[in-house]
Amino acid sequence: MLNRRRLLALGATAGGAMLLPFTKFTPAGAKDGVPLRKEYLLGDRAPRTGVRRTLAPFTTQMPVPQVLQPVQSGGVDIYNIPIQAATAEILPGVQTPVLTYAGQFGGPTIKAKTGRRVKVMYQNRLDMPANVHLHGGHVPAASDGHPMDVIQPGQARVYDYPNDQQGATLWYHDHAHHMEAEHVYRGLHGFYLIEDDSERALNLPSGAYDVPIMLRDSEFDANGELVFSDPANRTTILANGKAQPFFPVAARKYRFRLLNASNEHIFQLNLGGKPMTKIASDGGLLPAPVQVTEMVLASAERVEVVIDFSRYPIGTKLVLSNGGDPVLRFDVVRQAADTSRVPAQLRALPALPAATVVRDVAMSFDLTGTDPIGMINGKAFDPNRVDFQIKRGSTEIWNIVNAETIPLDHTFHMHLVQFRVLERDGGAPLPQDAGLKDTVLVPPGGSVKVQATFRDFLGKYMYHCHFLEHSSVGMMGQMEIIP
Repeated sequence: MLNRRRLLALGATAGGAMLLPFTKFTPAGAKDGVPLRKEYLLGDRAPRTGVRRTLAPFTTQMPVPQVLQPVQSGGVDIYNIPIQAATAEILPGVQTPVLTYAGQFGGPTIKAKTGRRVKVMYQNRLDMPANVHLHGGHVPAASDGHPMDVIQPGQARVYDYPNDQQGATLWYHDHAHHMEAEHVYRGLHGFYLIEDDSERALNLPSGAYDVPIMLRDSEFDANGELVFSDPANRTTILANGKAQPFFPVAARKYRFRLLNASNEHIFQLNLGGKPMTKIASDGGLLPAPVQVTEMVLASAERVEVVIDFSRYPIGTKLVLSNGGDPVLRFDVVRQAADTSRVPAQLRALPALPAATVVRDVAMSFDLTGTDPIGMINGKAFDPNRVDFQIKRGSTEIWNIVNAETIPLDHTFHMHLVQFRVLERDGGAPLPQDAGLKDTVLVPPGGSVKVQATFRDFLGKYMYHCHFLEHSSVGMMGQMEIIP
C-alpha cells in the first residue's frame, strides 16, 4: 500500500482559483503548472516527460544546513528571513532556479529553546503571495500561517513563536492556499529545532554530532530545472539538497534528525540491515529508545535516530537506502572521543486526560467533475466555514479515515497540537505511530484514532491531508478554538 500513490501536479486549481505564475524564474517554454488530472488518481499515467539522470553516486558531500543567527537577542531572539528566488547547485555543475528562505535551498535552521520566545520577520521578495507555517509548533493563530493569511509581494510580517513546548524537530514551510504544493516543492522549507534543558541533561550526541537531514524527492528536466508535474516522476531523492551525497563521520555516536519534506513521497529507510536506535518522533523524545532496522517516514513526518559508528572500522561505508535505492552514504573516516550515551529512559509521555468529544474525519476526492476536488467529510475547504468548534482546554478523540475507493494514500496533519495515536484499523498502532505526533499516514481504506488536548490559544487552525497536492485542491478543514 505504501507505493499506491496516484496524484498529480498542480497548476490551475479546483473551484476556478488560479495559481499565480512563476514569471521571474520559470524557464521559457516550461510545462509546469499542469492541472490536477483524474488520470493520475485513477492510475492511467500520462507519458513521463522527466529526464532520468544518471549521476555518479556519492561524489558530493552532504551539507549540514546553516544555523541562522538572531539579529537581536535579549528576552526574545529576533530573526530576519527574506523569501526570495535564487539558484542552487542541486545537481553537480548545474544551477537550478529555486524558491528559498534566505537564499538557501532547504532554508537555514533556526535553533530555539523551550520557554524562550522567537520572533521572525519574513520579507516577501517574490512576485506572488507566500506565507510560513511552523509545522508542529504550538503558536498563536496569527502566527500559524493560515492558508488565507499571506504576505503580499513587497511586504513583511513578524511571526511570534513562544516555544512553550518540549524539545522537538519541527520544520517551517509555505502554506499559501493553492500554492503550497509548488512553493514547498521549489524549496520553501527549513528546520526549526527546539531544545530543552531536560533533554540536554540526557547527554545524547550533540553539537557537530547532532545532524538534521531533510529528505525529499524531485524531478529535473534536461536543463536541470525542477519540474512540477506528476509526483510519480520525482525519481531523484535529495538529502539536504544534494542527490546521493556522502557524509564523512567519526567512529562514534551521531544523532540524525530525519525529515520527510516531500510533497507526497513515503520513505522506507534502512541501513542495509544494520541497527539504528530510534529516539524521537514528530513531537520529541520517545519514552525509551527502540532498536530498528527499517523506518517508514511519510510526507511531513520526522524521526530521530542514533547511529553508533564506533562498531565499524575506519574505511567502512554504510548506505542509507529508500527500500533498495541508495539515498546517502556514511563514510567512517576517523576516530573521535565520545562521552555521549543513549539512556534506557528518555522522556515519559504525558498522561491522557479523559476525552469529552469524539469526531470523525474522512479524507477523499470528488472525481465527478473535470478536475478532482479534495474533500474532508464530503466538503472542500471553504475559508468562510468553520468545520469544528473546540472548547479551549478540552480533550478530543478523532477517528481519521481514508475514505477513497481508489488505492490512494493520505497523510493527516493537525495544526496547533501534538496528538497520540490510540489505534490503527481498530488494532494496535504501528511502530511509526509511537510518541507525540502531528502527522500520520492513513493508507487507502485505513483508519487511525488519535487523541489531542487543545490548550491555551484561541482562533482558527487547519487540519488537512499533508500530501500537499491534495490540500492545494481543497482537502482541508478548519477548526476554531473558542473560550
